[in-house]
Amino acid sequence: MTKEQLNELGAEIPELALRGIPCEEEVRIQVFYKGRDTRKYFNIDLLVCGEIVLELKAVKEMNPYFEAKLINHLRLSDKRLGYLVDFNVVRLKEGFRRFVNKLY
Repeated sequence: MTKEQLNELGAEIPELALRGIPCEEEVRIQVFYKGRDTRKYFNIDLLVCGEIVLELKAVKEMNPYFEAKLINHLRLSDKRLGYLVDFNVVRLKEGFRRFVNKLY
């Protein structure tokens, strides 16, 4: 399942909204290096409560690249907690991996 197919399902945003949990999709974050603007950006798939970064996947096999990407997103966005979520699993709870930004 591709990210576009996941977006077509669109289940995550309405479910969170029904529970009163604020979230934003495809949040664009500007990248700074030593306080200087690099004129580069990256997108966070889903930002929950302005603090929790979710990287959404639906792949046959998880790749270490996805973990590294999430860790970099946590560091660059100065967020503390992130989840790598794979929807290509039998039980959804098996598709969650938690990551904590070690900069704190």
